[in-house]
Amino acid sequence: MTAPRITFPGDACLAIEFAAEPGVIDEAINSRCVALATALGEASQSGVRDIVPGFYTVLVHFDPLRTERKTLEAGVQRAILSSPSDADDVTAPIEIPVRYGGQDGPDISDVAVFGSCSVADLIRIHSETIYRVYMLGFLPGFAYLGSVDRRIAMPRLATPRVKVPAGSVGIAGAQTAIYPCDTPGGWRIIGRTSIVPFDQSRSTPSLFRPGQRVRFVPA
Repeated sequence: MTAPRITFPGDACLAIEFAAEPGVIDEAINSRCVALATALGEASQSGVRDIVPGFYTVLVHFDPLRTERKTLEAGVQRAILSSPSDADDVTAPIEIPVRYGGQDGPDISDVAVFGSCSVADLIRIHSETIYRVYMLGFLPGFAYLGSVDRRIAMPRLATPRVKVPAGSVGIAGAQTAIYPCDTPGGWRIIGRTSIVPFDQSRSTPSLFRPGQRVRFVPA
């Protein structure tokens, strides 16, 4: 694994990068990011506003009026040296019931053709995999899950839909995800769930967090 690199992409943000090349989706690297984000959160360093683990990065948003860059960077260096190699959730995967196909999955036939398989085989392939929550982004509660079996890892649509219904389960290359709300989107929609990924009325609004495991179950 590449030695982490610390940069300041803005006057109120510090970034730690664990990969030499952008776009890396690697479970070991992501586990390191989740572990570091957890360690930084537990350190409760003064001036830190938010800590966001990504696929291969950790972003630390801070108040430049409450902490100096050198002080923050020193704290991050200590956390890098002391944090474990991973901090993944070891509990059972979150099970997501999915209604595959029909009006709920308008792209399922196209994905099956792409994978040279039947719709039934596609459903089996998609639902037998235990997925990792790599990161949250795009929308509140939108979890990027991987990795999708190569046979059905169809690229996203060339032209996004104007509206994708909340709860839609989609595939975009090596990733799968649940749309938390009605929104434009270009992922291949293969089903829909009644599970709500993000609800502000809950004590913890987002159902998912990086490092968790997720399994889709045909409804």
